[in-house]
Amino acid sequence: MKKLYFAPMEGITDAVFRRVHHECFPSVNAYYIPFISPTQHLSLNGREKRNVLPEYNRGVPCVPQVLTRDPQHFLWAAQLLADMGYTEVNLNAGCPSGTVTAKGKGAGMLRDAEALARFLDAVCTASPLPISVKTRIGFDTPEEWETLLSIYCRYPIQQLIVHPRTNRERYCPGTVHPDCITAALSMFPGEVVVNGDLFTPDEVNAASGSSVMLGRGLIANPALARMALGGEKLTVEELVHYHDALLQGLSDWYEPNIVFMKLRVIMKHIACCFEDAASAAKKIRKARNLSALLEADRQLLQEHTLLPLPCFDPTEP
Repeated sequence: MKKLYFAPMEGITDAVFRRVHHECFPSVNAYYIPFISPTQHLSLNGREKRNVLPEYNRGVPCVPQVLTRDPQHFLWAAQLLADMGYTEVNLNAGCPSGTVTAKGKGAGMLRDAEALARFLDAVCTASPLPISVKTRIGFDTPEEWETLLSIYCRYPIQQLIVHPRTNRERYCPGTVHPDCITAALSMFPGEVVVNGDLFTPDEVNAASGSSVMLGRGLIANPALARMALGGEKLTVEELVHYHDALLQGLSDWYEPNIVFMKLRVIMKHIACCFEDAASAAKKIRKARNLSALLEADRQLLQEHTLLPLPCFDPTEP
């Protein structure tokens, strides 16, 4: 049976989302927490605290992620997380955001393989927690993967999460490189987790290896993990309950404008799962406040039928 992990998605999979999803659809082995990004001040901001403090993640299997190019900042964060009771820390070497990569962080670490190796030299021997890495296969071209993979294989990294696109390819449909996954599975001594463009149960089960990480597909169809494991299909009744639980949870934590922004992103994904829902999906995208969004959500959930295979559509705007 495959291990199924939930990808960290900044602005979406916060502590509220993780708790509600785990309560409604408990089929995920672990939720990776959107990154914390330590600075020279060596402190967490309010958003980061709300994501990683143990009291906000009680009962939810979580792995924290760190975004930095500075080994000392990484080690500070790893010790802080160890003191909180976490048993693993994940390095983000895959975020393609231009503001992140311009600073040499995320996928920007892949631009300089020697610098990446020096970073791993410094942290792998000193980290108080086992390290996993979430990576892309290169910054510019997939030909970089051979060198990067050989570097990862030199270190005691317990898990390598591979998004088989380059930084430049971002999330463009049809650009994954399965040969890079094959290479990782044959060479890397630890657990290899396949990530990227896994939107249906068949795609999840056809993915190479025994571990996968789901992102947009699991936002759109929150029952995707359960279905991939042979469980029941998603129902509208479940979605209504899930939507209302998210709304309540988010409203308990955030101001209405923040609730609106977070819920709209989630519902834009979920709209992919319904038949002939272009008008409702457009209303969700065009909504400018929480009241308008909830009306669009109501139209989607009450007036449309789930697709026979509810799944994310990467071609949707």
